[in-house]
Amino acid sequence: MKKVDNNIPVATHFTLSEGDNNRYFKFERDFIAENIRCIPMIVRYKLDACGIKLKLGEWSKMKEEERITLAEFTWDTKEDVQQFSCYLQMVIFIRTGKDATSLPIESNAVWANRNEIPLLLNDKLKEFNWSVSIQQWKILSNLQRFVLLKLCKPGHENSNFPKAIKEFDLV
Repeated sequence: MKKVDNNIPVATHFTLSEGDNNRYFKFERDFIAENIRCIPMIVRYKLDACGIKLKLGEWSKMKEEERITLAEFTWDTKEDVQQFSCYLQMVIFIRTGKDATSLPIESNAVWANRNEIPLLLNDKLKEFNWSVSIQQWKILSNLQRFVLLKLCKPGHENSNFPKAIKEFDLV
């Protein structure tokens, strides 16, 4: 079996608030079923924190239990992040016969800044004639801010953006 890298850099700003640790969002219900066709946001958050790109083809080859484990993996310490990364690397190798693809870890992720609403988010909000105050932005969890920025990116399934905004009680 492939040896995984135990010296994994982790970003300190990728912490989860209480209640976010194993969280699926309501707007994800359409694809959080036994035939998961999209990677849940909680897993995407963890992927960005440990610097691993998980391709949809790799995700689809995983067993349901492996997908659930990734989503529900404990995320309280640096060691948890490292264990997640090792587990993910192992599963990708077992299911595909290939090594996991590395991603650079953002050191200054815009979603981590509670004091400024990112331009990308403001632009997306304008499409719906909505706005979010800095106070609303500050009270969102790291995961919620991460999700909003992911849903704003061009090419993402934008039908979930309004659902997330409403779920987070921003409009």
